[in-house]
Amino acid sequence: MEVLVDFGPKPDEVILNKTLAELKSQDGVKDAVYKEGAILVETALPSTQILEMVTKTSGKRAVLQGFGDTQSAVAMISSQSCCKRQVLGVIRFQQTEEGALVADGSIDGLPAGMHGVHVHTAGDLSQGCKSIGEHYNPCGAPHGAPEDPMDRRHAGDLGNIVADETGRATFRIVDNVLKVWDIIGRSVAVTERKDDLGRGSSPSSKIDGDSGTPIACGIIARSAGVFQNPKRICACDGVVVWDEKDRPLAGKGRREEKPKRRCCENHNNSSVVNPCCKV
Repeated sequence: MEVLVDFGPKPDEVILNKTLAELKSQDGVKDAVYKEGAILVETALPSTQILEMVTKTSGKRAVLQGFGDTQSAVAMISSQSCCKRQVLGVIRFQQTEEGALVADGSIDGLPAGMHGVHVHTAGDLSQGCKSIGEHYNPCGAPHGAPEDPMDRRHAGDLGNIVADETGRATFRIVDNVLKVWDIIGRSVAVTERKDDLGRGSSPSSKIDGDSGTPIACGIIARSAGVFQNPKRICACDGVVVWDEKDRPLAGKGRREEKPKRRCCENHNNSSVVNPCCKV
């Protein structure tokens, strides 16, 4: 993964080396190097953990700029106004060179406990999570577990994630059935309950793992891999990447609101009256 750190025009060598050393000392991190203005991390840890580690060690803001060195995708997850609580998160998908798909995510606002995660057929949010269709199931198989063979699981069955007492779920799922190019344009959803992986006695066990209705979902879109995204400023509205990290994608709060000056307020303490004033 490519982590962009707010080092300024030139990084402080002491802070940079400290950050790289901290990353390399972690179990699950194979390598960490500074390259082309970003920290390139080869790891099996969730991206959220890497970002938190970089931010804490360097004391600088950090964002995930690129994910995966092959084809990648991303889904912005939200509750779509379906529930009393707001659920927000991001799931990134990467097709590895070895053939497996990695789903790396962090979701906030979930009830504590286990929740099913599934890729659905349709990328249609016209009715929120109600219009995303059934589980992605090109082989016409019954619902099952991620470790089941293709003929005994839906391709979209990704098992369960666990939300802690704060409502946050951080996860990294490795799947040997799904392919990134098959799911772009579809959707991914998180359910209200635990997925029984098709092992339960409920009539819905072989349909959706008796996991209940989706409480958050999002459309899967193609995204940038490592060093494929040179963006520092959003061309649409001028928000820099560091501020964009902590702001909504659109709407209220996206751009910094500057206080409006009253029409008749004198400028620069001048005695000249603003010409827009009505006398």
